[in-house]
Amino acid sequence: MADAQITLSHSRGRGIVALASGEKYESAGKALVESGFQRGEAGVYRLPAEDPDVSRTTVAGLVRRAEAHGATVTTSSRRFIGDTAEDLARLLPGQWEAQVELYSHPLWQEDLVPWLWDSGELARAVQSERIPYAATLTLTDGASETTLLLAERPGHQLDYLVGAFSPVPFEESYGDPYAPASIVLSSFPGRAARAITERYLPAFDRALHARRTTAVADALDRIRTEHRAWTAMVASGRYSDATPLSFDALGTATAQFLDTTWREFLTVVDHAPAVLARCLPTATPWPEDAETLAQLTHALTDAEPVHEDLARGTSLTSAERNARMWPAVETWLACGESFLRQARAATPHPRPVLTATATPRALPSARPAPRR
Repeated sequence: MADAQITLSHSRGRGIVALASGEKYESAGKALVESGFQRGEAGVYRLPAEDPDVSRTTVAGLVRRAEAHGATVTTSSRRFIGDTAEDLARLLPGQWEAQVELYSHPLWQEDLVPWLWDSGELARAVQSERIPYAATLTLTDGASETTLLLAERPGHQLDYLVGAFSPVPFEESYGDPYAPASIVLSSFPGRAARAITERYLPAFDRALHARRTTAVADALDRIRTEHRAWTAMVASGRYSDATPLSFDALGTATAQFLDTTWREFLTVVDHAPAVLARCLPTATPWPEDAETLAQLTHALTDAEPVHEDLARGTSLTSAERNARMWPAVETWLACGESFLRQARAATPHPRPVLTATATPRALPSARPAPRR
């Protein structure tokens, strides 16, 4: 593969567009500018001329300029991916925002790997195939923290792949066992939107619910382990290896325990509210848990201001933080099992369904490349 490539495609509202890629993508960009293309949003180049004859002449000149800069020019068999993403954004329920993503240099594509939350074909393609561009679809109406990645399916002329990025506040997600599997999308926008709505997003929501539940469970387990060790230390007056514990050392150990507990409890504060919102005790064999879940919710409400104060940089002494935080921790340690059984019995709330639309039409193919 050449070190510099130019990919031409047709856009419904932009006309002929060009994408520069390769380790020397800047050389491809120079050839485009010298040929009359204008660099626009997200690094996408556009040919402003609307006259077909002018366009043919410009593209013919581009081929010569590209050769001089050591770049190759190819014409995509698909239309511009930004148009595809915009069509899906209009069809999907809710407010979605489409954005073109360019990974002009191969190293930029590698940066996707740790942040892509996927166990399917898209993750494998990102790691093994060259994907110089894609598009994101981000839900912006506050209903859910969802950002999808849409890419052309390597080795296929019409299909697309859609997966998701790791949702906030999770960070890197490579190899996460709860990651949903990306799916193949049809070249029909209506069918593609329906597949995302009816297949992918429900699977995404189930995976996120399971991941959040596990994150809370693991955090509570670590707090319990630390609490047992600290309690045993206080009761015995000795370290775990039987070494006598001085008064000063006990104070240090207590401070370390409380610091560790707070860091772990932040995971509960981050993830438990979304899980609690999906719990419906009256629909489970344990309807009596409703009161317990209310206590847990109240405890989180009390702890959240501490989290917000620290996030804003408000100065809090350890004693102030611990005094405000510890009652919530005690409540969650005492009632955590009720939370977990309700969380595991719960299912994510269904998202809005796709409204009835006309019979899906095929995505228009790209225009033929102008002849020299």
